[in-house]
Amino acid sequence: MPLIMGMSVLLICQFLGELLARGLTLPVPGPVFGMVILLVGLMVRGKVPDSLRLTGEGLLRYLTLLFVPAGVGLMVHGALIGRDLWPILITLVVSTALTLGVTAWVLDRLNRRRSRQ
Repeated sequence: MPLIMGMSVLLICQFLGELLARGLTLPVPGPVFGMVILLVGLMVRGKVPDSLRLTGEGLLRYLTLLFVPAGVGLMVHGALIGRDLWPILITLVVSTALTLGVTAWVLDRLNRRRSRQ
């Protein structure tokens, strides 16, 4: 029963995220909104319910299976990717650097706030 409850919470959050993304016609995927909804819910609750923890751990155990379709896509569309290799590589490098920079900035701000307290 805990797995069913945990999976239900995840699916409800994803469904609400899809409704929000399509309702607002924003170029953000519904599951991203669903993760934000889940995060807010967990922050309000203050802890992760055991059923959700158990479900999350079970899904993470098989996370590597989700890379199989991406690998097949790389093999099938290799020529297409080869034609646009430089824009893809530049986008990957810039987005990774931007993500690292923003993460470092947020961690620095959090450390400063914690040291003041």
